[in-house]
Amino acid sequence: MSETTTVHLLRHGEVHNPGKVLYGRLPGYRLSTAGEAMAVAAAEHLRRSDVVELVSSPLERAQQTARPLAELLGLEVRIDERIIEAGNAFEGLSVAGGNGVWRVPRHWWKLRNPVRPSWGEPYVEIAARMLAAVEAARDKARGHAAVLVSHQLPIWTVRLHLEGRRFAHDPRRRECSLASVTSITYDGDRMTGLTYAEPAGATPPDAVPGA
Repeated sequence: MSETTTVHLLRHGEVHNPGKVLYGRLPGYRLSTAGEAMAVAAAEHLRRSDVVELVSSPLERAQQTARPLAELLGLEVRIDERIIEAGNAFEGLSVAGGNGVWRVPRHWWKLRNPVRPSWGEPYVEIAARMLAAVEAARDKARGHAAVLVSHQLPIWTVRLHLEGRRFAHDPRRRECSLASVTSITYDGDRMTGLTYAEPAGATPPDAVPGA
């Protein structure tokens, strides 16, 4: 007998970030008012998806994004360190515009290898930890659905892995908007499909990448 399970990867909503820095794993970055509304929109999108397992990154913005869905479905939010934001040497710095890290010579050594990448956690390690978390959630939600609230780069990296694509990419071309849902469908342990939705709309093109 077939057993269909879906794992939804939900990116957190917009973060209050007036300094427009790459905040990464830094503490103190919460959802903005718009981000809270995005979390509600994502919850409404997922409320009829037979979700029985709800997991969040330990970072505050992810837990805030999980909260409306937890309240709608009466689920507890389980924390999984494996779906945290990617490590990045440029945390707290501007990465775009005239004052971006690319204009500062002391940062150039960190930019030497975009394939690894040299400025942060290797893509292969991000993919491995995310895939382990996805499969663990799939196993807990057999025959139903699970939601993992994570971050743009980890979600995009595991998607590249599942689709057999190269990890090196242009961050501006990631299909992973704020509060977007990347859904992986399994028949037993075999992946049978991957879909993408933007219940809160597309992210503006000038948004800070990698957040």
